Parts: sequence; C-alpha cells; structure tokens
Amino acid sequence: MKKVAIAIRPQRALRSPENPDATLDTLASPEDDAPPPIVGIIMDVVVWLRSLGLEEYEEAFRDNKIDERVLPNLTQEDLKEIGVGPVGHRRVLLDAIAALRNDGSSKAASVDPATTSSAPSAHPEDRAERRQVTVMFSDLVGSTALSARMDPEDLREVISAYQKCVADTVQRFGGFVARYMGDGVLVYFGYPQAHEDDAERAVRAGLELVAAVGQLKTYAPLQTRIGIATGLVVVGDLIGSGASQEQAIVGDTPNLAARLQGVAEPNMVVIAESTRKLVGTLFELDDLGAQNLKGIEGPVRAWAALRPSSVESRFEALHASGLTELVGRDEELEILLRRWSKAKSGEGQVVLLSGELGIGKSRLATVLMERLAAEPLTRLRNFCSPQHIDSALYPTIGQIERAAGFRHDDAPQVKLDKLDVLLAQSSTSPHDAALLSEMLSLPNDGRYPVLELAPQQRRQKTLEALVLQVAALARQNPVLMVFEDAHWTDPTSLELFGRIVDKIPDLPVLLIVTYRPEFDPPWIGQPHVTALTLNRLGAREIDAMIDRVIGNKALPKSIRQDIIERTDGIPLFVEEMTKAVLTRATCSSTRSYRTQPTAHCFASRDARFTHALQKPFKINLRKSLKVSPSCWPITTLKPDWSRRPLLCRGMLDGARWNAQHWWKRRLISPVPSTRFRP
Repeated sequence: MKKVAIAIRPQRALRSPENPDATLDTLASPEDDAPPPIVGIIMDVVVWLRSLGLEEYEEAFRDNKIDERVLPNLTQEDLKEIGVGPVGHRRVLLDAIAALRNDGSSKAASVDPATTSSAPSAHPEDRAERRQVTVMFSDLVGSTALSARMDPEDLREVISAYQKCVADTVQRFGGFVARYMGDGVLVYFGYPQAHEDDAERAVRAGLELVAAVGQLKTYAPLQTRIGIATGLVVVGDLIGSGASQEQAIVGDTPNLAARLQGVAEPNMVVIAESTRKLVGTLFELDDLGAQNLKGIEGPVRAWAALRPSSVESRFEALHASGLTELVGRDEELEILLRRWSKAKSGEGQVVLLSGELGIGKSRLATVLMERLAAEPLTRLRNFCSPQHIDSALYPTIGQIERAAGFRHDDAPQVKLDKLDVLLAQSSTSPHDAALLSEMLSLPNDGRYPVLELAPQQRRQKTLEALVLQVAALARQNPVLMVFEDAHWTDPTSLELFGRIVDKIPDLPVLLIVTYRPEFDPPWIGQPHVTALTLNRLGAREIDAMIDRVIGNKALPKSIRQDIIERTDGIPLFVEEMTKAVLTRATCSSTRSYRTQPTAHCFASRDARFTHALQKPFKINLRKSLKVSPSCWPITTLKPDWSRRPLLCRGMLDGARWNAQHWWKRRLISPVPSTRFRP
C-alpha cells in the first residue's frame, strides 16, 4: 500500500476553575477531543487507522479503495457510506482528516511503520501518561564475536533478520517495539495500548521469541537473552531534538528489564518478581534467587520462565495465593444447583453466565464444582485464551492434553499411549481416535487407520467425534462442562459447542458458558438454555467481602467506605483494593492510612478503563487535583456500568463536558502512595 504522511493536531486543554494555571487534558465528547497525536512519520492508511484506535474499519477502507490520495477529501457522507456508523468514530476520523489537510504541506521523515515506534507530538506536556507497563529487553547473544568474523554487509543482514523476528513475534502478542539499540530491542506491553494480561503476553512473547530466533536461517546460529519487568512508569515525554527526538519512558522498569537480561543465560527468559506476581502459575518458573543488579538498589529476586504450565484453570492460576470466600451470589449459585439437578435426571441444561471483568463468573463456577466434589460426575473444563483466538479448537485440545496427562518432555509415542488410555474410557473407535490424534498434532505410528479425507470433510468428522466423546462420557456419569471466557473463543470451537448445545437436551450434562458482555451467544432462547447475568455487589455485600479479606484486623470506617465507593461493586477490585490497604498501610498516631494499589489492581483497572475510555490517563490531570473535596458536585450521580461507553462515575453516555468533569475523572486515576479520600 502506498504511504502517506500524517500529522494530527494536539489535544485541547481545559483550565481548572479552582486553579486557572493548571491545564487539564480533556476527556470530553468526540466533538471536543482530537485523535492521538502522531506527527512526522510516514504511514499507510491501515497504520493511520490503528493509531486512532479504529482498526475495525481497515477492511471497509480497503474495500472502498481509500488510499492517501482519497483520504484527505473524505466527507461525513463518505464515512457513512463506507460503514462508519457511530457519530463519535466519524468525528474522530473527520478531525484527523482535517489535520491531514492542514498539515499537508509539511515534510515528514520517511520511517518504516512496521518496525519503528510512532513519532511523538510536538507538545510533550499533553502526552505524558502514567502507565502500568511490562517492559521486555531482548539482546542478541554473541553479536560482538559475529562482528569480528563477518563481513559488515553479512552482519547487517543477520541483525536485520533478528530485529524483524523480534518485531513480528512481539506484535502478535500486542507488544510495541519502542527502540532498536544495535543488537538489543526494547519492547513495551501495556503502551500505547493496555491489556489486562500484558504481563502474560510479554512472557509468552519471550518464550516464543527464543524459539523463533533459534530457527532463523542466517550465516550463523543465533541465540537471544530476554529480561522482563513490570512496574509504573511515565511515558510520552520528549527527549532530544530534531531527528533524534523520541518518546521517553521514565521509571525503574526499563532499567530492571535490561539488567535482568544481563543475568540470563543464552535462550533464557528472566522475569522480575513484579511480573511473576501477575502471571501466577500460568508458567513453569525456575527461582534464580536474589540477584545483585548494577544500578538497582538492593537484591532483586528473579525467575526464569521455562514454558507455559499445564494448569487446569486459568482463573485459579492467576489466584494461586488463595480465593476469598464467595459473597453475594447465593441466588445465582442456587440456580446453578437446580439446573444441575435437572441435568442429572437426563434433562440436559445450558447456563450462559455473563458479566464484566472481575465480576465473579469463574469464581462462581469454581464454587459450584467445589459443592459437587463428592458427587460421581465427570468434569470437562475448556478455557479460551486471548492469545489463541485464531487457534482452532484450542480450548478442547488443552482439555484433552490435561486429561491425558501429557508432559512437555513426553515423546510422541508416549503421548499416543496416554491418549489411548484416555480414549479407552469412552470406547472411542479407531477411526475417531485417528482424528483426535491428528487434532493433537501427534504422528500416526501405525496404530490408527490412515484416513484419506478432504480438509472440510476431516473438519466435520473431527467435530462429530468430539460430540460423541461427550455423549459417551455422559452415559457413564453425569457431566459438568465449563466453557470459560467464550468471548475469546475461536470460530471452530464456537461451532463445536453449538453442536453440543443442540445435543445436550437428551444427555445428563450441564454446560456452563462464561463470557463478557461483548460476546453474543447464539443459543439464547432455547428451552434448555438459561441466561444468567452477574450484577455488581451492593454496599452490604462489599462490606461483608471486606470482612472476609481483613479477617480479625481492624479497618477504619472511613477507609472501608472509600473502598466501597471506589470499587463500584466489582468483587475483584474490592479484594485487590482491600489487600492493598492491608499490605501497604502504615498506621500513624493519627490513624491515617497510606496505600498504593497492587500491581494486579493497577493492571486490571488501567487496562479496563483505558479500553473503555479509548484514552490513557494524563499526568497533568494528577498535578491539578488539588481542590478541596467540599466542592465536589457529583454526590447524586450514580455509575452506570451497564451502558459501557464510559465506565466511570459521572461520565455516562450523553453527559456533557463541563468544568466539573475533571473532578469526576479523579475517581478512576490510580494514583500511588496517596491517602484514600472521598
């Protein structure tokens, strides 16, 4: 695609009514807010759309032949015609297009957008953002020795192949290549786009990168060392000038990641303790003990990430330190138990369990399994993953591998033997066994018949074999199936579970499907399907949950009330915020509590709110929040989490921007080391 120089005007600013000298970045309606500034870089139209957070229209622009010649002339009617529906999206695009026209005469540097980070705005005061970021530093092993024995042109090809491999790998996991430093690459996860699982993405990308670099076909075999750390940073300030000007990231995290890379062995991924806490037991780790790192105060505990673990439950892996007793879900649990009773009698049931992030879907399913632990039943747990949305049947493959007891170092023949033992329990035919072994990417050593099937026919036969597996198991014992995080499912798995839903009415099976509101299950309305939505907890329920977290410890009433108000009834946030108070609180003679939210709380809240607001949190906002709470004019406003355009108090759909919004925005600013205030 041809390339186009783009330049977008900086955001407007709002003056605080209490402090006219303090400038606030606005989070107003799209009419009042400009798109993210991306100045002085050559990009194609697809990259331009992504920079605006509107990548969903890439196909529409492509189908309508929108290139750099057409783009500056698009009108509102044009955008409607090509399918840009929401008014807000049209306003963002029109503002960006207007900026393109206004800046069309400026000359931009020619930079490859696929391998270069976006150039910053000329207004650094508008760009600084406080972020929870996971930083990866990858270094090519032995580059000095390579340079001594290789021709410079050959060495250039090797370094370029390595850098491209790093960029391609980390971008698949949502990483952002911030800088190339010779044979080193600095990568951010959590900036410019935040995800709730950035730490996990970084570790998975690191493990994948080690394998990918080792497979590069170059003049010499290559190895890499990787360091990963997570922490709070400030990003967006400009350093340098002219062509050397770049966005800086300020904080200890990048330095820590680089130092951890230094203690890694070749082809090793070393992670900091802060990252380890966020990934739980999702990976097999080797404790490297305390490390004395140059430039880092005090010993730092480090871990080597070996491989993804074979945990049965993603939810439990991320809560390995223990779960708080379930609160406020008695009615929902009773419904599940009643549906289980019907399923046991042969009248199969499906429960669609929906709710937003942290509301307790997985926790409720776990409690149900605990309640039924003494009953004779077969449990089948299928977990979707945000990193495997494009991997066909990933949840089912994982479930079979766990049930068969596969280990990472098992030889193919050993895995086939374990699979035979598992399939014997359901009297699986040799034909179906051949299909399932092929689905698991296991070689046929002659024990199964050779199947000559067209790809589409093979796919259909495999889905039929999987449905027969469920039916065969149900003939032995009632089956409790959990299809978790269906909003991350792949299309083939969705088709498979659609077939299971159709088959269930005649089987003693209870299928529980958990998902977030953005997923639209196609099975609602069938007589054996129950849709159950988990709502936020009420004040009394939050109070009871706080009691379970703090145990016999005392918590001031004002702090307890702050937690109730700030967490908005989300159980995950209640638990994390309460634990943060207990962990970091220091009681003084005045009984004041100072606290810093935990890394998990920061990661969850920052990703959630950034996604909802389509905008990061600004440093200038924090600098300006010095007005007395007595001027707060929003006591009568209630958060409406079901409407989702803006997931914060007082920023509801249709609300007009005014001088008081800056106070309302304070509620979602995860400022560390601060007293809880109303």
